[in-house]
Amino acid sequence: MGVTVKVPATSANMGSGYDSIGIALDLYNVITMEESDHIDITDVRGDDIPTDENNLIYQCAKKVYDICGKPLSGLKIVEDCAIPQTRGLGSSSACTVAGILGANALLGDPLSQENIIDLAASIEGHPDNSTPAILGGFCVALLEYGKVWSVRVPMNGTVDFITFIPDFELSTEKARAALPQKVAHHDAVFNLARAALLAGSLTTGKLENVGVAVGDCLHQPYRFDLIPGGRDVVHAAKCMGALGAFISGAGPSIIAVVDSADKTYLSRAQMYCEQNFPHWTPIRLTCDEVGATVTRF
Repeated sequence: MGVTVKVPATSANMGSGYDSIGIALDLYNVITMEESDHIDITDVRGDDIPTDENNLIYQCAKKVYDICGKPLSGLKIVEDCAIPQTRGLGSSSACTVAGILGANALLGDPLSQENIIDLAASIEGHPDNSTPAILGGFCVALLEYGKVWSVRVPMNGTVDFITFIPDFELSTEKARAALPQKVAHHDAVFNLARAALLAGSLTTGKLENVGVAVGDCLHQPYRFDLIPGGRDVVHAAKCMGALGAFISGAGPSIIAVVDSADKTYLSRAQMYCEQNFPHWTPIRLTCDEVGATVTRF
């Protein structure tokens, strides 16, 4: 028996919701896994990936086997990863979730969904990425004492997420290192109010609030210095009519929240980037409401 795991990309933080708010997007990593007597890892896209025990998917799968007290001689893993790495779109989270879900399915589903959510967050460290990858949709999540406390809420109002992906990378470690150890009380209040407004606005359809609700003092001002052209892309996205724009995850990708009725936004953005920001490529994504899926074969 083998399994195919399909895991969506995610955008964490969404501006004001630092380390607490995330959404699943319809861009996917598709991973096929089978038990084997050795490690056999390949990538259909020809990407340079670890093909030994250092592979993240394998490591997470082995973690599940260890937890369940089952020996693991090896796995055959075939990766088809459309989520670009180190671009702030949850690529590592998707691999973590794929490894856990695939191993759990191969073992006959000994772990509950709650177990899986907790384990993914403990490995990934960012429940605002791993939780929406598993559950789909728009999620608010936090990790406390090894347990994820979360809520998945339906979005009201139809929006698209025009995602500006640059041709350069930014590691999460480097992006986190740029943040200060302490923040001013008024900055914390600034974000608290906007994160609450963002969650309330997306779930009730008051989309006119998005531009204010994604405002942030905690991480974006420090990370923009690591993203050449990032501020200009955000400014241009707003000038083209986006409801709001923010750094996706730790960056460097930028997401513009756009009314789905604006059918020409993507073509305008593509033309603008070709003329002004040739290192950036905009694509249109929507909210994935399903989350990760597992198919046995």
